[in-house]
Amino acid sequence: MKVILLEHIKKLGSIGEIIDVKRGFARNFLISKKKALFASKENIKEVEKIKSDLNKKNQEKRKEAKDIFEKLKNKQFIIKKLSTENKELYGSVKPTEISKIIFDENKIEVKPSMIQLKDDIKTLGTFKAEVNLHPDVQVEIKIEVIAAEAA
Repeated sequence: MKVILLEHIKKLGSIGEIIDVKRGFARNFLISKKKALFASKENIKEVEKIKSDLNKKNQEKRKEAKDIFEKLKNKQFIIKKLSTENKELYGSVKPTEISKIIFDENKIEVKPSMIQLKDDIKTLGTFKAEVNLHPDVQVEIKIEVIAAEAA
């Protein structure tokens, strides 16, 4: 299915580009989240007209992402969890929990879907996570998991 991108999407394409994707991906993600339009002749003309506006919005989003990048760069967040004697957690640390801690400590809104964990966090220790703020801006943060009893 051919669609026209309305924003820059990592590993897919940039604004105004016509790409061919699977029908389900187009319908369920790109079009439903208003990231793309079906590639009809009318839509292609419409996107050509509003391309400069879309580029301005993209630049603003990138600028906001860079501001957040500066605030989160080299940050370490501490999460207290219950654990067993051999340092395994009861459950695991999920992006939702990390997102909540970032908001509580820094008042920065980061959606859980933006957080990519390098490894599953199921033990005590220090872990790295990547936050995708914009297709061009990613920041790496450290998550230290400590035992709730020791805290």
